[in-house]
Amino acid sequence: METFSNLTVLDHPLIQHKLSILRDKNTGVKQFREIVGEIAMLMTFETTRDMPLEDIQVETPVAVTTCRQIAGKKVAIVPILRAGLGMVDGVLQIVPSAKVGHIGLYRDPDTLNPVEYYCKMPTDIDSREVIIVDPMLATGGSASAAIGFIKQRTQGTIKLMCVIAAPEGVRRLAEEHPDVHIFTAALDEKLNDHGYIVPGLGDAGDRIFGTK
Repeated sequence: METFSNLTVLDHPLIQHKLSILRDKNTGVKQFREIVGEIAMLMTFETTRDMPLEDIQVETPVAVTTCRQIAGKKVAIVPILRAGLGMVDGVLQIVPSAKVGHIGLYRDPDTLNPVEYYCKMPTDIDSREVIIVDPMLATGGSASAAIGFIKQRTQGTIKLMCVIAAPEGVRRLAEEHPDVHIFTAALDEKLNDHGYIVPGLGDAGDRIFGTK
């Protein structure tokens, strides 16, 4: 299998177990939605592993001791509408103080280029590490465009967290945004002729919101 320097595949047993449930076509909307959030929560542990720490003094009921806390690093979660919304609550369970932005894109029927139709970011986005969330990284077109639009608003660190990625999408981001690291639960085989990830899990947005 092709390897990518801009990609981390999280192979934790709990993540892989839950991913197998997501892939099953018989998994219902309620369970699918819940598990997407659970996987996002588990993935957040690794996505935030490089956050800096600082020493502080804490007085326990027994003694004063030196502990470590996050060194003022702020986080912004930015879901790509609409499927990315399914991952937000899971991340917030681990980073409850994070602010949430939103970005919506559509494809222009004439140029076929992604067009931003909605973008609302925290006012202090430039002082925050941005984690873009979207369950599927397929062609990479939407993700690359979203990263580009966010880069117009911040010079800070940007990461992408997805449940499943296709090599085509990872390759595109490596070329267009080599500074953005991708975290995923699985690197699948390929895209089919309709742009769906194989074996994938179908349309994540439809399965999260019951619009299939």
